[in-house]
Amino acid sequence: MIKKIILLQVLTLTLMANYIDGKKIFNKKCSSCHEGFIDAKILKNNFFLHQNKVLKLKAPTVNMLVYAIIRGPKKIGEEGDEFREVEIEEYLKDTLFYPNKENSICDPYILKYYDKKRSLKGEVSEKEISDLTDFFMGYEKERVKKLKFKKIVLDSLDDTQKILQKAKKENKLIIVKATSPNCWFCKKMDREVFSDKEIQNLIIKDFILVEVNVDKQKLPFGVEKHYKKITPSFFIINADKKLINKLPGSWSKEDFMTFLKESIDKK
Repeated sequence: MIKKIILLQVLTLTLMANYIDGKKIFNKKCSSCHEGFIDAKILKNNFFLHQNKVLKLKAPTVNMLVYAIIRGPKKIGEEGDEFREVEIEEYLKDTLFYPNKENSICDPYILKYYDKKRSLKGEVSEKEISDLTDFFMGYEKERVKKLKFKKIVLDSLDDTQKILQKAKKENKLIIVKATSPNCWFCKKMDREVFSDKEIQNLIIKDFILVEVNVDKQKLPFGVEKHYKKITPSFFIINADKKLINKLPGSWSKEDFMTFLKESIDKK
């Protein structure tokens, strides 16, 4: 039993090491053409409503590649099949060495917007292709693991533009939380509401939480004019700084959950 546990740990560490190596290879040799994660809704709007004039992508993003390989209509292999890794590795070798749009597994409507792909034969080794396979196969799982609940404590209004860009790229709303170090109700909500896993998961999925100490600075994104000097207060805005919803005061988990879901519906 001990030997089996040790073997499993070694195998897990090996797979993780290969994933990390594959990520490094992708960043070094693929990211000049293939951009990082962009939310699926933004991608659909870009291609199907704006004919790629917004993002001007010349190749699929990393999450588009992963979707096509792992879950798309022309996915490579089947989930749970012990030979799937081999199939994906062979596919990557073929498409990297002998690129051909005719045999692409990407959406045929979107293909017309991409540049002609050059062969990487002689530039990418078979070991690197194997590591890229582990990277693509583990991408979605590792990305979910990294989506942890966190807040942005705004110390400078200079950071607001980056937050807006992040919200737009990830298709999320922004929660501006007006708080104060001496606010008892703020601490109560932190203990009873923001510590709740269901609340955290919803915020991770659909929001960027920005906390502002109103004792030190004004509220950003133009919401200061809506602030009634009550802490905590919550303001929901979109990436265009449009006020979607607001909620002054301290609330229960159930009430705050309703507020968040109403804001999503108004998006």
